[in-house]
Parts: sequence; structure tokens; C-alpha cells
Amino acid sequence: MLTPKTIQIVKATASAVANHAEAITTRFYHLMFAGNPEVQAYFNSAHQHSGGQQRALAGAICAYAANLDDLEALGPAVELIAQKHCSLGIHPHHYPIVGNHLLAAIKDILGDSATEDVIAAWSEAYGFLAGIFIKRETQIYQAQSATPGGWNGFRRFIVERKKPENEIITSFYMRPEDGGALATFKPGQYITVRIDHPATPTSPRNYSLSDRPGVSHYRISVKRELAPDTGSPNGLISNFLHDNVLEGDVLEIGPPCGEFTLNPLEVRDQTIVLISGGIGITPVLSMLKSLAYHRVASPVKFIHAARNSRFHAFADEVKSIAAECPSIHAHTRYDAPLDDDIRQGHCDSTGFVDTPLLKGLLPANDTEVYFCGPKPLMVGLLRTLKELNIHKSRIHYEFFGPKQEI
Repeated sequence: MLTPKTIQIVKATASAVANHAEAITTRFYHLMFAGNPEVQAYFNSAHQHSGGQQRALAGAICAYAANLDDLEALGPAVELIAQKHCSLGIHPHHYPIVGNHLLAAIKDILGDSATEDVIAAWSEAYGFLAGIFIKRETQIYQAQSATPGGWNGFRRFIVERKKPENEIITSFYMRPEDGGALATFKPGQYITVRIDHPATPTSPRNYSLSDRPGVSHYRISVKRELAPDTGSPNGLISNFLHDNVLEGDVLEIGPPCGEFTLNPLEVRDQTIVLISGGIGITPVLSMLKSLAYHRVASPVKFIHAARNSRFHAFADEVKSIAAECPSIHAHTRYDAPLDDDIRQGHCDSTGFVDTPLLKGLLPANDTEVYFCGPKPLMVGLLRTLKELNIHKSRIHYEFFGPKQEI
């Protein structure tokens, strides 16, 4: 445990660190990438250039300092980060690298106020937190390797099928090249794809598994990232997968990870509400297919938001599931419908997923909500669910980026 003196010093200096948090994290990444360039492969360059990674780390540091004497409050955040670390292959020897450069950044930015006692206290606090992560990540790695068909690190998978789902989303069906067993996973989890990009070094990318557990393949469904102003290719890995990876090619895949999960066998009497927008359908669809496969008797509300039928992926798949399972009700809403979308029955309503829609579709109580989608949808849903008095313990979500942004 942390000493009382350390807790006192960290809390006393937390405001100073918070006031300069982004400057500290920006300096930290500069020092670390210069001093230990080998670790740069673990970081998404797009998040670095946008500043999202720096803001996320700054928020994490401030949250840790604020909850130093109530670490149970950080449990969900620790699990999220530990799962992400394991997806990338972070190991105990990486933690001293981070710690050394982080403490150096604090000293550089705070200057004379970062006394020896202050740095010693923050060092102890960092070491304590690192120990928590190392313990949990060891457990995750052990569970992955102990699972039938499981593995650690990266395993070679053959792309046996490549299927366009709409104009910008393509699914990749993959099997292990070694012909061995395929590890099961929890609906909502993701795998990691590592690619030796021909133009520039890139970090591995996480992609949600969009099919249910128990089938003979893994399926990821990848959105082609385009620049919003020009419509030209923007995401290195997503565009490489779309343009260069063909059926029969091999990809390096990390084992399933992630804390945004639903266990259909644990569903009892509550209503399950699944909400997705755009490519955010991928983890939610895995949940929906799993609930349908296990013939869950509890009501399931599936709400999907899309621009219009051109950008609506998995429409037929969802319709088929809802038609076969009386407990599942699907509702699609378009915010920019084409002329024939309503007449041809492609959507059930138009507009955004808002409070009136959810009031009409969600039951008054015993609701468990899972959602994933673009930032505006996520921000609106968090606000709306609070207005509807859905308890935070019943709200589960995945955001494809640093959660501090929402």
C-alpha cells in the first residue's frame, strides 16, 4: 500500500499537475519516443497527431491522483486499459520506461516545485499503479493462453472471405493458418491486427469481432476511413485492408480482448437495449447474434442509426435475426434518408437517436443498455440515458478512441 506521506504529497500537488497535465504528457511522449523509440510501435500515430493520446493520459493521471485513497473507483478504467495493453503486447519491462520518462516530464514542466520529495512520492504512486496493471495483465495473458485454441502474441490467420457490406465497410472472415482450434470470445470483444505497412511503420489496430462466438471463423468489419473534407483515403490500416488484403492473404492477429461484453447466459428478466451508429454496429451485432443464438427470452431492443441505405451495413442480417426471434425488436433510424428509403422500408423513422425516440422504445425500468457509435451519438446517448434515470451501473459502452473525448 502507499504510505500516508505519499498520498498526502500527491494529493497536495495534484492540482499543479492537473493545471499542466497536457504539457506534461506532451513532454512525456517527446522524451519517451526520443529515448526509447522502440515503444513508438505501440502507439497510434493518428491519436498522437490529434492530441487525443496526450489528453487521454492527462485525464488518467488526474483521475488517479484524485482517487488515490479510493482506488476501487478506478476499477473499470483499470480493466479497460489492462485489456488494451494486452491487445498490444505490453509487458512488465515496459513500465519502468514509461515511469522514468513520465517523472522526467513532471520535473521538466513543474520546475523547482518538483522537489525531491514530490518526485519520490509520484514515483511511489506510479510504481504502485504499475503493480496493479502488471498483476491484472498477467491474469489476462494466462487466461488467453489457457483457453482452448487460445494464444499470446500474434498468430497467423488466412483471410478466407472478403465481403463488402456497403460502400465503406468490408468484412473479413479469417481462420488460423495452422489449422488449430479457434479460441472463443465474449460478445463485444475485439482482436488486434498487425500489418507491416509498406509505406510507414504503424501500430497494431483493434477491430471488434462482428460475428458471434462459436462459429468457425473470426469476422471483423472494417470501415474505410476517409478525410471528411476531401473524401480521400485517410486511415492507413483501414485503407490498406480494403485495397490490398485479398482472399487467401495472411494477417497477424492478437487474441480477443476487451471489457465491453455481454454474456447471453446471464440475461434474466431485464430488457436488453442495444444501440449502435455507423461502424459502431460491429460489437453490438456480435451481442445481438449471441442473444439470438441462445434464444434469450428477455425482450431485446436493437436500435441502429445510419445516414441512409447507402451507408447502412448488415441490414438484411439484422432483419433475418429479428424475423426468427420473437423477443428481438429492431428499429432503424436514418438522419439523411434518400428519396426512396422510407417508401421501400429501409428505415423505421428519420432523424437522430434522441430522447423522444428512446422514451417510446425503452421500458421504464430493468433496462440494461449497451451502445457504440460515433462521438456525437455517444455524447447524446449518455446525456439522454441520464435524463431517463437509467442507473450508471446499467449503462455499458465502447468508444473507438480515448473515452475522455466523450
